[in-house]
Amino acid sequence: MTFKSALWVSLALVSVPLSATVAPPPSTETAKANLAKAGPIENFDLFQLADGIDDGALNSEAITSAYLARIAAVDDSGPMLNAVIATFPDALDQARAMDAELKAGKYRGPMHGLPVLVKDNIEVAGPIPTTAGSLALANNITGRDAQLIARLREAGAVILGKTNLSEWANIRSDNSTSGWSAVGGLTKNPHALDRNSCGSSSGSGAAMAAGLAAATIGTETDGSITCPAGVNGVVGFKPTVGLVSRRYVVPISHSQDTAGPMTRSVRDAAILLTAMAGTDPEDPATADADKWRGNYAAGLSDDGLKGMRIGVLRAPNVDAALFDDAIATLKKGGAEVVVLEMPNLDRRKMGMAEFKVLLAELKSDLADYLQGLPENGVPHKTLADIIAFNKANADKEMAYFGQDTFELADKEASLDDPAYKEALATSRSLAAGVINGLLSTHKLDVIVAQTNGPAWISTLGKGDASSGPSASQMPAIAGFPHLTVPMGLSGGLPVGLSFIGGQWHDHQILKAGYAYEQLSKKRATPTYKPSVEAR
Repeated sequence: MTFKSALWVSLALVSVPLSATVAPPPSTETAKANLAKAGPIENFDLFQLADGIDDGALNSEAITSAYLARIAAVDDSGPMLNAVIATFPDALDQARAMDAELKAGKYRGPMHGLPVLVKDNIEVAGPIPTTAGSLALANNITGRDAQLIARLREAGAVILGKTNLSEWANIRSDNSTSGWSAVGGLTKNPHALDRNSCGSSSGSGAAMAAGLAAATIGTETDGSITCPAGVNGVVGFKPTVGLVSRRYVVPISHSQDTAGPMTRSVRDAAILLTAMAGTDPEDPATADADKWRGNYAAGLSDDGLKGMRIGVLRAPNVDAALFDDAIATLKKGGAEVVVLEMPNLDRRKMGMAEFKVLLAELKSDLADYLQGLPENGVPHKTLADIIAFNKANADKEMAYFGQDTFELADKEASLDDPAYKEALATSRSLAAGVINGLLSTHKLDVIVAQTNGPAWISTLGKGDASSGPSASQMPAIAGFPHLTVPMGLSGGLPVGLSFIGGQWHDHQILKAGYAYEQLSKKRATPTYKPSVEAR
């Protein structure tokens, strides 16, 4: 069986003649046999599975069945990663419907029939609640698809299930343990089971590394896609804020929140982003998205670094050997590398301003979300209600850490408060000013930095002990695109290389990251050992 590796260049999500695009699907028995001959499901990139459907060698039912079996073997038993909270009972029915469409001559595009896992702060219509990891939302069955989910369905994706996360996207307490939620427990890092999977898209990162779906979706306010992608050794892309709708996503901050792809490869991320992106009239931040969206997989090339001018930021505590090797790879690819010095920046001032913004927007945006829920058994209407629920259920909700950040946020005034407006202007001007200043002054296409340090040991009740650099804060505050690609293993644990660019320069970032990925080939297969010492 040959899975073609040609890129899909059509954005059309409408019916096209089957003979012009893909071969008729095989029987499920034949597709399962073909898949078994080709290798374990966890070894395939999304685009390779799409090629298998294109070849007429695979079908959606066989692929979906294989992922359900993989989840049962690795997440529900074996190493028991706790990456997946639940799978949708109609997942195979969705897959069969996609196969029936192919037989009828309807082809939706490269996502047709491919299973996706979704972070459990994103609403998906069906019997599984959207909890954000909290028991306060245990009955939050809305019957609604988030707009990004509706786009994925239109593109042909099978919505396979929900992934675990750091509860409330890691905003409840400054002393939280990343990857833990009252609903899903603690997510383990598949590279070393005693290590943390970072947050807040912990389950999406671990599930992707373990090959539990063709792709996963995460969300980020500051580091919640890029950190779990980095420490789990996968690709994570935080798009420009406003490229992907946030409608029906449990919020923290309308200034910084966005969903994004977490995948095995940059090409996969580009295919997924193409399906997710677009203007939503009910999310004002996306007003310009249709002007910028396109086929993000088009134009990806092994030669994509040639002629690029790339600025390199070396933070303290980087893995010098890995980082130097990454810089050498960029040069090998034809990029002109400029070593940068960070401009004078009052990081404390920027951080305090960001925190003020997040507190104020959390209180306001979460109330708007809760009050917009249908009558579905969730009585909570404000952040104060959630705080009260946690106190009443402290034995389950606050066994390991409290809710100090929630309590601070509940003291915030409205978004009309001058102090909030000043903090928003300050944080944005500082973060965007540094990135735009570096890009402009040095005539750069892209800035690179080490994404993260290696995963730390999970210590429930003692917070996180993360160490090493973090490249997330400035692009998160500015709302600019940020891609992380595996850079290699540091002490046996993955770290990522970040690609950061200006607003709406998402495609350029993906092109640079793809070319680096093809040259470096640093993705590592998880070992599922108890610890890195047990290699």
